[in-house]
Amino acid sequence: VCPKCDQHMRIGARRRLDLFLDPEPREEIGAEVLPADPLKFRDSKKYIDRLKAAQKATGETDALVAMRGQVEGIPLVAAAFEFGFMGGSMGSVVGERFVRAVNNSLDHNIPLVCFSASGGARMQEALFSLMQMAKTSAALGRLSRAGIPFVSVLTDPTMGGVSASLAMLGDINIAEPKALIGFAGPRVIEQTVRETLPEGFQRSEFLLEHGTVDLIIDRREMRERVASMLSILTHHAPIN
Repeated sequence: VCPKCDQHMRIGARRRLDLFLDPEPREEIGAEVLPADPLKFRDSKKYIDRLKAAQKATGETDALVAMRGQVEGIPLVAAAFEFGFMGGSMGSVVGERFVRAVNNSLDHNIPLVCFSASGGARMQEALFSLMQMAKTSAALGRLSRAGIPFVSVLTDPTMGGVSASLAMLGDINIAEPKALIGFAGPRVIEQTVRETLPEGFQRSEFLLEHGTVDLIIDRREMRERVASMLSILTHHAPIN
């Protein structure tokens, strides 16, 4: 976060989880699930080559990292998108890892927190990526029926198929300041409806004003305030 203007810079998934979770204990979930290319997809580059480049650039095997751990002593499962990995796009691996994170929450009866940062569904996986919207939403339905809290944190940007599925299904939907959140981008919408959009359209503050998110939290306060919410929802007092 910029100390002068409070701009929230984009950060990687592991850095996000390091800032949020207690140092110990931690157990990664779904790391063994790795991407494949069953469609042998190719645009200007082969999909398999894009995957290798993204893995080399980020040090991650795909665009979601999930862990079971604690925040201020409260047990939970936390997941975070890696935007540097192909724009945080949701493909088969992201969907499967997210569902495994949900199942882990169900197995241990502990809440789930997810930090979204994504351009949407991964086009190189076609319908395999689109079906993750239904798959993740169905998993969250099971979590809801079990009465286990899901806190969704929308960071910059949260767009496309991720915003239209798991990111907006939180029992509490939180946004970071000035994050871009929506389905289609503002330029696409303006070209489609041929109208000028209101100032601040699709930014966190606009969404809060119109009731799409519940609250906006500065990243520097995120850990403490989410822990406070979870302590109320789970009747588990935080350890400061």
